[in-house]
Amino acid sequence: MTGAALLALAVWAGILFCRGRFWFADQHLSPAAKTPPKGGWPDIAAVIPARDEADSIARTVASLFAQNYPGRLDVVVVDDNSTDGTAALARGAADAADGGSRFHLVTGRPLAEGWSGKLWAVHQGLEAARAAAADARYVLLTDADIAHDPANLRRLVEKAEMENRDLVSLMVRLNCETPWERLLIPAFVFFFQKLFPFPWVNDPVKRTAAAAGGCMLVRRAALDAAGGIGAIRGRLIDDCALAALLKARGAIWLGLSRETVSLRRYDGLGELWRMVARTAYEQLGHSPLMLLGTVAGMVLLYLVPPVAALWGPVAGDWPMLAVGAGGWLAMAVAYFPTLRLYGRPPWAALGLPVAGFLYTLMTVDSARRHYLGRGGGWKGRTYAGGAGAPGSRG
Repeated sequence: MTGAALLALAVWAGILFCRGRFWFADQHLSPAAKTPPKGGWPDIAAVIPARDEADSIARTVASLFAQNYPGRLDVVVVDDNSTDGTAALARGAADAADGGSRFHLVTGRPLAEGWSGKLWAVHQGLEAARAAAADARYVLLTDADIAHDPANLRRLVEKAEMENRDLVSLMVRLNCETPWERLLIPAFVFFFQKLFPFPWVNDPVKRTAAAAGGCMLVRRAALDAAGGIGAIRGRLIDDCALAALLKARGAIWLGLSRETVSLRRYDGLGELWRMVARTAYEQLGHSPLMLLGTVAGMVLLYLVPPVAALWGPVAGDWPMLAVGAGGWLAMAVAYFPTLRLYGRPPWAALGLPVAGFLYTLMTVDSARRHYLGRGGGWKGRTYAGGAGAPGSRG
């Protein structure tokens, strides 16, 4: 155990000092500037795929029409066969905000062969946006459960224009109110940053590419040059797939937001479990070897240090205690900035091993679902064959 704890401590030292300082959680958009970018404020078209989003679509649409963006913003909502009145609520919110001719409602067509459900809806939204807002330089791809801060679009555009970025994306602030959210949401954000260090994503020289699908500003010309959204039509982790597609040709940027927030609540462990298990195994390329390596790595990093720290005194093995405590401390230090971002106290870092254990189980369950033909999906659709092989089950 002492040897394993020493190895874990060494790995944590590497994470702290050799992985782009991702754990600083310091990648944020600058405050909105007072002067317009060179060439003025470009037209924007926002595309919202929506399937049974009655609980949130009105607030999302209203937040877009409340943007203090000086340029033109068109909003396209794709109602993907909703059964809960999503379309009427979206139109009502647009009417209340005096959206007028800037609001466009699209009734989704049946799912096409080879497409994931969400990307098929996005594709239809982009088609409508091209017809309704032909001059738009950027498209804002956003989810139907995001409340955008009034300055969000302006800041996204400034980042893209001033730094010549083809993609500017924000990991919005997720709900962190219920007990399960407080345990698992900051950990989810931390793990995502560790997997895709944001400073590396934002460095044009590095190959690391990632994005957060809830809020992505995309340069239309760059998307067209890369083959359009159809180039990733079957991908379930569509945000990171889009980021990789665009970074192969230009610069991208990914950051964290305190002001733009998700409206989706996770009241129980089951909802969070399904959210992670939906795509975790796809992230591993459906590889059993990658799964084994991930499980071994998670056990080493998140379980060995606290077990060694707690068992060392019982066994009278003080070196085990020292090395285990050192690994646990390094883990906590790395986690503190993300906890602070979510308003959690420092002592909450003690719960990261528990979160790590649960996320390991979710990843294993994701693999189980894949081999049972119940893999990732979107809003009632599952894709039995993995990415690119949709088999509608709802």
